Amino acid sequence: MPEESQEAPARRSFLRRLLPAVGAGYLGVLLYPLYRYLRAGPKLTETVEVSAVKVGNLADFPPNSAKMFKFGGIPSILVRSASGEFYAFNAICTHLRCTVQYRSDWEQIWCACHGSRFAASSGRPLAGPAPAPLKAWKVEVSAAGEVFVSRA
Repeated sequence: MPEESQEAPARRSFLRRLLPAVGAGYLGVLLYPLYRYLRAGPKLTETVEVSAVKVGNLADFPPNSAKMFKFGGIPSILVRSASGEFYAFNAICTHLRCTVQYRSDWEQIWCACHGSRFAASSGRPLAGPAPAPLKAWKVEVSAAGEVFVSRA
């Protein structure tokens, strides 16, 4: 019997020392990704200075459709409205920098992260937490039917 009474305090002492160590390890696992994010900041892509990008040909874009493309490394979106006009925007949501997409059923640009919606013709926010409009690019269609996007 004396062995059991000496064993119980040893276990308790071990557990008292183990619990803070396990808690500190768990806290470290939770806080490390936050530390890395705050230290480095979000990096989307490297940008390359460009003045214009050929996105495709006129025949590639039926009305009420969109295409994602890179404008100097920046995710961008080209929208052709149901009436046939072209609009291009930076495809990074102004709320938390998620990538937006075009919803043809709503005829709006939509951010799936938190539900922000943007007007496909102006990029201005219509709903959700986005505080500012999407940055607009200039769209030109050449006589040969090529679609180009350039800085506005």
